[in-house]
Amino acid sequence: MERYRPLVGREAISKQEFDAAIARGAQATADVESARAQVDRAKLDLTYATVTAPISGRAGRAQVTEGALVSASQATLMATVEQLDPIYVNFSQSSNALLTLRRDMENGELKLNGVGRAKVRLILDDGSEYDETGQLDFLDMAVDPSTGTVSLRAEFPNPRRILLPGQFVRARIEVGMRRNGITVPQRAVQITNNGSSVMVVGKDNIVSVRQVKTGEMRDGSWIIESGLKPGDRVITNGLQKVQPGKPVHISGTPPQGAAPAKKG
Repeated sequence: MERYRPLVGREAISKQEFDAAIARGAQATADVESARAQVDRAKLDLTYATVTAPISGRAGRAQVTEGALVSASQATLMATVEQLDPIYVNFSQSSNALLTLRRDMENGELKLNGVGRAKVRLILDDGSEYDETGQLDFLDMAVDPSTGTVSLRAEFPNPRRILLPGQFVRARIEVGMRRNGITVPQRAVQITNNGSSVMVVGKDNIVSVRQVKTGEMRDGSWIIESGLKPGDRVITNGLQKVQPGKPVHISGTPPQGAAPAKKG
């Protein structure tokens, strides 16, 4: 264009030819910009062919085959990405149990570990305990009216991939320490239609029946919520041989009236 300009001044070319050169230059510039726009559009279309997962994890079985048309408007499921480490465990607790827990907190019978420190242990479907400890990270603020339960969620490390999505487990929450808590072996508690009871040894080693209120079971023992106090002696072995109102001989102590054994 600059080469044509001095030629026009010397009338070496006509004004019409100069205007035509300017028009051709503008058209060439427009063609370049159009080509650049087509390249940008092709790059954008190419990004639509790559679907990036919002979380890291492992993808399951593909739901569509290669070359199939998928659409965001139809919400076509392509694959399911599962996060395995850490993994989240969803479970529920009855509203009655949460109400009792809150009441024990207000009465001072339960000392909390601290906010955000509620630990969770898992019992696997084969009865063994998962060796990693989880952390309670979600507690729903509403009760499900159809089940009467509250939803909870805990986060667990899963470095060995033992826990899998959809696996059945049982959760045990450690929210704090119960003051003067008492546990007795499972075999020592007798459960009937009238409730739970244990055999206790009182004054002069006389056996009596004591009604108790049991909580949850922990490591093969019942947690006694009421009915026993520190210092009570509970019979755990030989229950079939004892009768209420009868004296018993406690193993490891000489029978009443017997002389102590002499040391040689």
